[in-house]
Amino acid sequence: MLVIGGALIGAVLGAWSARRNGGKTVDMLQYAAGGAIGLALLGTIATIVIHRMML
Repeated sequence: MLVIGGALIGAVLGAWSARRNGGKTVDMLQYAAGGAIGLALLGTIATIVIHRMML
């Protein structure tokens, strides 16, 4: 769940950031993809850490 949530939040924040800076549609898509990848990676790491702590 952390990975999916991170990806969605990252995409929204990335697109919002590009729009705020006056970007066009392709800029918003690129920022959204970058944000989604970044926060999904953090979610993956958090999931692994939480799983290892439970064992």
